[in-house]
Amino acid sequence: MGDRRDSRVTGTYEVAIVGGGPAGSALAIRLARSGHDVVVLERSAEPAWRAGGVFASPAAMDRLRALGLAEPVLTEVARAIPAMRVETAGGTSFRLPYGDDGSLRHPAVAFDRPALDRRLLELAAETGTDVRRSTSVTGVELGQRRSRLRLRTPDGDEELDARVVVGADGLRSIVARAAGVTAEARLGERVGLTFHVAEPEPDVPRDARMIVLDGAYCGLAPVPGGRVNVGIVLASVAWRRLLAVRGASETAREVLRHIPAAADDPVPWPDATRCDDIVGAAPLGHRVTRRAGDGWLLIGDAAGFLDPFTGEGLHRALVSAELAAEAIEGRLADRVSLAGYGLAMDHRFRAKDLATLLVQAFLSRPPAFEYAARRLAARRDVRETIGLVIGDLLPASRAIDPRFLAALLRP
Repeated sequence: MGDRRDSRVTGTYEVAIVGGGPAGSALAIRLARSGHDVVVLERSAEPAWRAGGVFASPAAMDRLRALGLAEPVLTEVARAIPAMRVETAGGTSFRLPYGDDGSLRHPAVAFDRPALDRRLLELAAETGTDVRRSTSVTGVELGQRRSRLRLRTPDGDEELDARVVVGADGLRSIVARAAGVTAEARLGERVGLTFHVAEPEPDVPRDARMIVLDGAYCGLAPVPGGRVNVGIVLASVAWRRLLAVRGASETAREVLRHIPAAADDPVPWPDATRCDDIVGAAPLGHRVTRRAGDGWLLIGDAAGFLDPFTGEGLHRALVSAELAAEAIEGRLADRVSLAGYGLAMDHRFRAKDLATLLVQAFLSRPPAFEYAARRLAARRDVRETIGLVIGDLLPASRAIDPRFLAALLRP
């Protein structure tokens, strides 16, 4: 942290948003359109590839349209995915479409994340948000009526004040730490590895694939630009030990050796051409004891993250921005506290979090997951319900209803 005696107070805002990813940009767009004075503090000079989700439910596209991203922009940053195909180490395979006929009527999507982030930040600036790039937040002093943020910029150390501070800064949120609400993740230790490989036939519609191994799983999602995003989660001690001994490149190659050949997948696993460096992320779980307090709140991954296995983070980020905008509007008008935002998030995602924990419980026990996978492969109605829940087209409570679980698990 720089010498605070040399810092300069460079502004007072109604809302300061720490982090310019999809959650932060979406919130800024909504608030700026309502006439509020908003600043987004983004540490990167330009959006670049970093560990994060690219696969999103069909509902995510509707929310991006509601924010004002035009169809040509969405075509540029997103690629339609007909379905997710789940494959197990035991040879079981089943397909999860996002509509009852398996058509593209309800497609999931996979994003070019740097392109999406760039477009959302540009839209935030166009709506009147003060977007400050290359600006790191080095300290946060939260207050009931006004908070102060310390910044490191290319021009030196600065400070600014805000009535509301929003943490949209991911799993290691400085706002969450300042509020003292970080907690141990509910899931066990795990490491994520992500990168892209070249796709030989980029114009062919293709399912995403999720390959479940013993102690690890690997998601493959075709994205714009003739690439496939590879997301690997290493959950077992054996896989994490391999990573420590042999490094990310050799560990990723070992995972790719386990990908079954598929007639509709022309990528030559594991000899595919990598398009970028492998980016790691750990831990993959993040939990907070509260999502809002006097003068602050958390959105996106900063508000808590459970690895959802089949894609949830982007849609969740956009929903959290929408709920946060409503709460902040009330707070700035001195009508309500921000505590209602935390309650709204709990109400919206409690069932989805329980469903995610249930999936993770099965994943941690390969024989149990294999059993459930075989039942899903054989039972179309149960499989379609799962697909619609994952796609946010049915309430998540359907997936944890005892009657549904009985239909899934009965012999």
